[in-house]
Formats: sequence, structure tokens, C-alpha cells
Amino acid sequence: MNDKDVLHSYLGVARESLAWKLEGLTEFEARLPRTPTGTSLLGLLKHVAFVQAGYLGPVFGRPMPDGAPLERADPHADLVATAEESLGSVLADFGRSCELADATIADLPLDAKGLVPWWPEDRRHVTLHTVLIHVIAEINRHAGQADILREGIDGAAGLRAESSNLPENYDWPAYVARVRAIADLFEPSLGTPEPHQG
Repeated sequence: MNDKDVLHSYLGVARESLAWKLEGLTEFEARLPRTPTGTSLLGLLKHVAFVQAGYLGPVFGRPMPDGAPLERADPHADLVATAEESLGSVLADFGRSCELADATIADLPLDAKGLVPWWPEDRRHVTLHTVLIHVIAEINRHAGQADILREGIDGAAGLRAESSNLPENYDWPAYVARVRAIADLFEPSLGTPEPHQG
């Protein structure tokens, strides 16, 4: 595998991991805000579709899918699926952003020049290599958020459906109890234990 293939592979794993976190959810479960800042699983997927298309579209002189605008009045608009946008339509938008990204990656060399106009002047001139690393990091960050949100819904956890990266037949209640017991040692009303001297 060459460097571009390796990066493309990591991008694919990150996208697959994020999309899996919405499998089997109802519209309500996917849309429900689950943090004080309103993060929802469907919002994360919509945001990633927007980010991926923006960085691997207009940054390299390619249009957004379906002519979607890159500018938006509300900076959080891409993190909320509207009532008119279904889970299926956001997944379809995500798929189109993947197709655009894949075409850009296939067509351009890693040293292809791009321009990120919303970045500071000293960093806005980029290469495909830099943008790929940025997008992979962005999607993995949101896939991690999605992993935690989904586990809170129905206990589904892990990297991918076919390879969770979690041990099989593990005694999770005992593990959680052990972690909790250690945390309880540091509960403020009990005082802080002396560090172990080894």
C-alpha cells in the first residue's frame, strides 16, 4: 500500500465506524440531544458529511454535492437535522460526501494544492495530504463521541459491527465496579489517599 492508500483506508474505517452508530435507531433516538450542548447522533453524521464534502470538495476546486452551500448563517446548522431531513436523507448525504471525497482522493496526488479559506492566512494553503489527515482526525473524534452516545442508548459499543475491538464474554459489571471502587477512593468527602510508594 502506498501512503495515499493507507490514509484512504483509515478514512474508510472512521466513516464506517460513525455510520454504524446509527444502524437500527429510530428517528427519535437518532435526533435526541444527548449532551448539554445538544449533540445528537444524527447531528454528528450530518456534520461529518458537511465537513468531508467541504474539505475534499471546494478546498480543491470541486463543488459541494448537489450544490449545497459551504457558507451558513448559523455555525451549528450542520449539527442539526431539520424536521424535513430524515435519517435516510442524512445517510444519503453522507454517502454523497463519501463519493466526492473518494473521487478527489483518486484523482489528485497527495501533494495537490488546495486552499482552506476559513483557516488563518498562514495555514490556509494546504496539500491533499494535510487535508486527509485533518479529515481523518475530525471523523475519528466524532466517531468516538458517537460511540459513547450510542452505548448510552442500548449498550452497543466498539469500533465496527464485525470487529468491536472489545473483549468477548467480558464481565463488564465487575470491571465497572472495579473502576468505580478506585474512583471512590478519591471522592472528596473521603479525602485523597496517599500515593502508593513502590
